[in-house]
Amino acid sequence: MSILVVGSVAFDSVETPFGKADEALGGSASYFSTSASYFGKVNLVAVVGSDFPEKHIDGFKARGIDVAGLQKVEGGKTFRWKGRYEYDLNQAHTLDTQLNVFSKFNPVLPDGYADSKYVFLANIDPEIQIKVLEQVKKPKLIACDTMNFWIEGKRDALKKLLKRVEIFVINEGEAREFAGCSSLVKAAKIILKEGPKVLIVKRGEYGALMFIGCSVFSAPAYPLEDICDPTGAGDSFAGGFIGYLASTGDLGEENLRKAVIFGSVMASFNVEAFSLERLNALNLEEIRDRYAELKRLTHFEGI
Repeated sequence: MSILVVGSVAFDSVETPFGKADEALGGSASYFSTSASYFGKVNLVAVVGSDFPEKHIDGFKARGIDVAGLQKVEGGKTFRWKGRYEYDLNQAHTLDTQLNVFSKFNPVLPDGYADSKYVFLANIDPEIQIKVLEQVKKPKLIACDTMNFWIEGKRDALKKLLKRVEIFVINEGEAREFAGCSSLVKAAKIILKEGPKVLIVKRGEYGALMFIGCSVFSAPAYPLEDICDPTGAGDSFAGGFIGYLASTGDLGEENLRKAVIFGSVMASFNVEAFSLERLNALNLEEIRDRYAELKRLTHFEGI
């Protein structure tokens, strides 16, 4: 089934202890759609400037990503982010942010997009996320992401949004900030009371936690020998997670657990190279093999 993603397409300039990339393709919608495209059809909604090269658009199309919703503002410049990571790759240090055309982003869904059954609202203004939901018809699943900027600046709008989504995906720092407590278990209970049925807490190199009612599922990150760049790992996780769910159509808890593992698998590939280099070079056999290996790593017999 089709997957709708609304988010950012950007140019990232990133430096890590293992190298750097200048003006590389990035943005939440780019990572999510590329990751999810291995599982099904993706409809991408974002905005770029006239400086955005056709080669990147052709790259999306080559992955089967529908770009009818990619708005191009003539005379405008594409969103840019510059950041640096130290050896603690869980923490990005933002050096520069230039919103450019993204500052006036007003997503309008093209014909057919409103019928998308799986909707992922990437990290954008919650008021814009709500406007997107007003345009979709009868989605089977709505999931969203956010960040501390919106938790602090638009909390009321975010809480309004949460009443309309089934799955909320955030990192552990954001979960603690939203709930106002240090315990992730307690934070999950507080957040789930706001409306979502499922909470996914991304924990970087420590994996992810999924909370459904009183049930908790802990998934480790895939152990890697070489890590290059963690930028986009969370959105790649979401792409694998939602992509797998869309490919199966099964929203039961057991399948949600499998989806978390596929999310971890896609995130692990993403961090092996800068930008979308590793995600674009993947094949389904590699994805299945890593899924099977992660399953073996976490398996043990009962008493």
